[in-house]
Amino acid sequence: MITSASTAPAAAPDASFENIPKDDKRITRGWTFYDWANSVYPLVITSSIFPIYWGAMVKQVTGTDSGKSPVNFLGFDVPGSSLLTYAISAAFLFIAIISPFLTSLADFSGRKKLFMQIFCYLGAVSCAALFFFTPDTLTLSTFVFISATIGFSGSIVFYNSYLPLISSEEKYDSLSARGFSMGYIGSVLLLLVCLGLIMGHETLGLEEGFATRLAFLLTGVWWAGFAQIPFLTLPADPGRAAGAATDSGWLLNGFHELGKVWAQLRQLPNLKRFLLAYFTYNMGVQTVMYVATIFGDEELKLESSALILTILLLQIVGILGAYLFSRLSERIGNTRALSWAVFIWMLICVAGYYVQAGWSFYALAAVIGLTMGAVQSLSRSTYSKIIPENTPNTAAFFSFFDVTEKLSIVIGTAVFGIIAQWTGSMRNSILSLIVFFILGLIFLLRLRGRKLRDDVPGTSPELVGSAAHQ
Repeated sequence: MITSASTAPAAAPDASFENIPKDDKRITRGWTFYDWANSVYPLVITSSIFPIYWGAMVKQVTGTDSGKSPVNFLGFDVPGSSLLTYAISAAFLFIAIISPFLTSLADFSGRKKLFMQIFCYLGAVSCAALFFFTPDTLTLSTFVFISATIGFSGSIVFYNSYLPLISSEEKYDSLSARGFSMGYIGSVLLLLVCLGLIMGHETLGLEEGFATRLAFLLTGVWWAGFAQIPFLTLPADPGRAAGAATDSGWLLNGFHELGKVWAQLRQLPNLKRFLLAYFTYNMGVQTVMYVATIFGDEELKLESSALILTILLLQIVGILGAYLFSRLSERIGNTRALSWAVFIWMLICVAGYYVQAGWSFYALAAVIGLTMGAVQSLSRSTYSKIIPENTPNTAAFFSFFDVTEKLSIVIGTAVFGIIAQWTGSMRNSILSLIVFFILGLIFLLRLRGRKLRDDVPGTSPELVGSAAHQ
């Protein structure tokens, strides 16, 4: 076991998480339902309905026909479209800063589910509170949106940390793919309900704005409601081990556990190689996902209905992609399957530079959806195969995965915006993303021919376990 330099050793995290039965159908099925529950946030709030409603509110506040017009936010004049981007960046930066500490605290206290519930309810209640978003509440609603994003991002890291606890290693890929597929299906179902409300608002006797805000309320209710399935089926938190510190010692020992995990990371070269690869190619993947709607709106001048159709296409094809690449990984290995997915993303960047409105745009969206689900699902399962086997610190290890993802989003979207501003075209920004995928592919190839899980000198077999192969 890696020891700390501290002279007063702290109690070890409770290892009773190790007693969770592997591949229990009730537990794994319940776990996938959190994807079903929370995926409505990125689809309804991040990608489709909320950005359109945000632009409409900015136009009402400014009395103009442009969502880029400046609004007053805390005494500063900020372009309306930029304010939404800044809000996303602020939320991701906040969760990136606090996530490693909170997850170490959850590992030490033996309360992963409790922390997952706290962030889940924070996000769901915040989504529901967006029902009160009007031109008069723009500033407050911005903070509510930030809160919803923090809740979503925070709960995901604890959710992901259950994967190596509830599944045998040979089923990581298929279970991760099943979770993402459940998320795609559930989010599409709710989006269709919300679109029915908005498009049929006159038939239902509702104002369009009220129907749209009702969609935000339904998102929060769906999220919190279906989250009860994993909360009921995932094993109860074991709590602290016998002899652990009192509640007043949680704070200190949370830092202590974080230090131990950081010390382990320094002795896991393959894990560092994978995180570096994930950081680079994920900058491209996440940036495309976040700017696809804006690209179609501003660069291709697509109608809102066409944009919504594109988003639905991405979700549906994403289900197929997650399963196809899960099967591919079983045949050729995780790093090879991921390498092929990243190579396809390189081709997407080139195609994005030349794409026009019409069939070529929808064809490109289909390929994006195919590889989007593949990269997300395989990245999560591959990381699960690299972290030390049977470690009680799964949440802390996944916090570093989560921080890597969040920082890649911040940097990727910033680079995209800067290049678009300098060159005057988002096509140049799309093409420039190929650099991230080239670097990511190079770093992935450094893992070829290696067993994924490192054998760490001086670490007990119970912690490291048997080596997982690519």
